[in-house]
Amino acid sequence: MSKLNILFVCGAGLGSSFAAQMSTEDVLNKLGVEAKLDHVDISSAVSMNPDVIITAENFRSQFEKFNIDPATSIVYLKNIVSKPEIEEKITPVLQDKGAI
Repeated sequence: MSKLNILFVCGAGLGSSFAAQMSTEDVLNKLGVEAKLDHVDISSAVSMNPDVIITAENFRSQFEKFNIDPATSIVYLKNIVSKPEIEEKITPVLQDKGAI
């Protein structure tokens, strides 16, 4: 399988999405998963087709209004830098996508 494309999303595409990306990178390294990581603002994310979107729980209502490709898995985090939460929520997604 080719590398997973994981997109981190926040309001401006800078601060919290990048913080989540750095924490997730540590989790992926621990799990031995290689992925292409990028971070963007929420309006840009709609036009992209990543394998996985990782975002904060407070963006759930906005994502529910968008027409996101059903093949894209969305992971909502309560604490965007919590490595235990990221690992708990991303592991089943990675298994489903055949990455682990």
